[in-house]
Order: sequence, then structure tokens, then C-alpha cells
Amino acid sequence: MARENIYQSLEVFYEQVSVCPLRDRQFNFFELVYVISGNGKHGVNGNKFDYFPGDLFLLTPHDCHEFDLDGMNEFMVVRFGENYIKEYQWKSIDHIECLLYNASHLSGSVLVNKEDKQMVSLLMQNLQQACEERGHYNEDLRRHLVNAIIVIAARNIAIVKPEHISQTADTRILQLLDYIQENIRQPEFLKIGVMAEKFGLSSTYLGSYFRKQCHESIQQYISSYRIRLIEHRLRFSDKRVHEIAHEFGFADESHINKFFKRHHGLSLKKYRQKTTG
Repeated sequence: MARENIYQSLEVFYEQVSVCPLRDRQFNFFELVYVISGNGKHGVNGNKFDYFPGDLFLLTPHDCHEFDLDGMNEFMVVRFGENYIKEYQWKSIDHIECLLYNASHLSGSVLVNKEDKQMVSLLMQNLQQACEERGHYNEDLRRHLVNAIIVIAARNIAIVKPEHISQTADTRILQLLDYIQENIRQPEFLKIGVMAEKFGLSSTYLGSYFRKQCHESIQQYISSYRIRLIEHRLRFSDKRVHEIAHEFGFADESHINKFFKRHHGLSLKKYRQKTTG
């Protein structure tokens, strides 16, 4: 798989295309893609979703994505590396990097707030204009507009984080959630002892700490997150059951079906039939 890199801390550009210029590529940077006009399907890590004007997608380092365009489309694209968000002095979002990494991509566009959609639309219009002009302080203007969009994306991502997570959750729990999501396909990395050692906690304290912050047990969270990913594989990909079982570290189809039935009361095959018609 080919990899894409950026050579500046921030890249912003407008594009009008009828065919996706990059397919099956893995990036080493964050990318915000805003749909100005057009529609089609957006594929992220094996899942595909319909997209429409006004949608904003956040891709994180190591994601693999592509667009299947239905005719001519217009996009605003913003690319930035880890150093960009680390260097900026975010006043009240000291864990913004963790938030960005925790974008799930499971529901497509990161914008869930109607007012924020309107605000991002105006910001993108201004950003496009700033990219076309070559006036004084234009680079500073672009950075301010991009930072505003990043903050809006971050607060929308925060809305869809674990449902019962404490409003005062600290940076460590966000890092722990990021670790779980990153390793959800590798059960051996999600054993209590392994995670406790990784984060410098005792196995006993890790469980009580997680429950206090998220109001559910760590095993409940891992199971529900894994179920959510499997659901999306069934609904939005063509992967077979044995391929999904292998992807998430299950021994075989029987094992994954037993796990799935405990939560849904039906097999993966029947769930796919029910949800996709």
C-alpha cells in the first residue's frame, strides 16, 4: 500500500475532481476533507458511507481512505501533522490530540451539531477565499481559520465519545480509550494486566479508575466497542464472517457468533440480512 506524506506543518487546498486522485493510500498525517458540492461514497478502513455537501471527514494517521465520486465534486482539504496541534497553545482543550485520534469514522461526517455545520460552511468559504488571495498576513489568516475548524471538529467528536464518560475526564483516560480503539483487533493487548502495565497502574486500580471515569467496566466498553465495529463491518463492507472473525482476533466463526449472539441474540449472517435487506 502506498503512503502519502506532507512536507509542511499545514497544507490547505481546494480541488474540483470527477475521479478520486488517490486510492488505497495510507497517510501519516491528519486530514480534514470538507464536501462543498457533489456526492458519492466515502470509504474508510474497509467501511463505506454515502456523503453529501456539508459533510466533514477527519482522517487520522494510518487511516486508509478513498472516495467513489458520483460526477464532479468540490472539496476543501486541510492536512496537518501531529506537531501542528502540539505546538498550538489550545486554551481549554489540552487533550485535543487525544480527541482527534479518537474520531471513530463509524458514522461518517464528524459534524453532528446543526449550528456547527453552518459555522463550518462559512469558515470553509473564508478559507477557500484566503487560499486564492496572496495578501499580507494571509498565512496567519489561514491558520486561524483552520484552528477554528479543528476546535469545532474536536467538540463534535467529544459529543460522540463514550456515552457515559465523565465531563471531567482526565488526559490519561482519553489516552486509554485511544489505546483500546487502536488495539481492538488484538485481544492480547487488551488484557487487564497488559493495559495496567502500559499505563503504570495496578490491575485492581485500573478497573475502578475506568469505571469512575466512564461509568461502565472496561470489559463492557471493550465488548461494546468491538460489537459496534463488527456491526459496521456487516453493514458497510463485503467481508465474509470468517474474515471478520480473523480481523478481530476470534478463533473461528463459531467463536465470533457466540460473542455476537450474547449482545444481539442473532448470528452475524442474520444481523447482516436484517440490516441490509
